[in-house]
Amino acid sequence: MDMDLNNDLEKRISDAFCVFDHHGDKFIDVREVGTVLRLLGCVPTEEEVNEVISATESEETSGEVHLTKFLPHVSQLLMERKMEPAPPEKILQAFKILDPENKGYLTKESFGKLMMEEGEPFTQEEMDEMWPVAIDPISGHIPYEFYLNQLMVYL
Repeated sequence: MDMDLNNDLEKRISDAFCVFDHHGDKFIDVREVGTVLRLLGCVPTEEEVNEVISATESEETSGEVHLTKFLPHVSQLLMERKMEPAPPEKILQAFKILDPENKGYLTKESFGKLMMEEGEPFTQEEMDEMWPVAIDPISGHIPYEFYLNQLMVYL
């Protein structure tokens, strides 16, 4: 089934979806939904990923999402600017709140504890991926303005 794509947004969503459509049948596994959203530049929580899955999962084929349901739902989310990454200013403000002594850095221990225990906790694997970028190899601390600049390269 071919779909007419009305605009650039729908084309972007369709292209990202089709990267994970391994059989060419316009279906993806529900486990790929979060990856597709991230490929589109979204920063969804697990709860938001699950909401998209619930809204778009195929009724005929459990565990799969069809492009015809995914496309309009995700188009609407993106037009409403949902799941966008926080602006750098807001992230810097959050780091400064965590640094009441205004040292310009956080310790690996305190930041690691926060990341694994507060909000939507990171897994150990996610922490292991983050540390090489976040930690200054000389001091062993996280100089957060430098780290934030590193993050902006990836967004």
